[in-house]
Amino acid sequence: MYVTPEQIQAAGKANVETVLSLAAMQFAAMEKLATLNANAVKSAFEDSLSNTRALFGAKDVQEFMNLQSTLATPAVEKAIAYSKSVYEVASETNAELSKVAEKRVAEWNENFSSLLDKAVKNAPAGSDVAVAAVKSMIAAANSAYDNMAKVAKQATEIAEANVAAATETAKGLAKVKKSA
Repeated sequence: MYVTPEQIQAAGKANVETVLSLAAMQFAAMEKLATLNANAVKSAFEDSLSNTRALFGAKDVQEFMNLQSTLATPAVEKAIAYSKSVYEVASETNAELSKVAEKRVAEWNENFSSLLDKAVKNAPAGSDVAVAAVKSMIAAANSAYDNMAKVAKQATEIAEANVAAATETAKGLAKVKKSA
């Protein structure tokens, strides 16, 4: 039951591939956020120029007040859309990272179980109790991990529902202000 250089090399290669995959995921998420931020800043700048021109073109106070309330609604809607887009990027990235973590945990468990089975074959008599304890500990850890993953998934679903509800509420408030 010795670890061969090929096994070490394969494990190292798998770890490097995982790290590179994670780095690519993070880079893609940062790229999406950078694009989203650049577009938001550009849009906000263009809107502020347009809004300023419109406000300075108001002929009286009443027109100025009406313009202010009219111009605020699209800004609120854009802020909501921006927030939702940022949340979507974060959620997508989190889901991808969770998949990688689950895969690596499953691989680790499989490798550890295989190693433990090999060790059992060469173990001295009477070590069955220790091996059973280690297997029980691994099963308990896997169960705890599965429970935490389920709780995290439920929390994510609740957060998504809350974001959707808040978005609809904000849209409703913007419509009420617009019609008022």
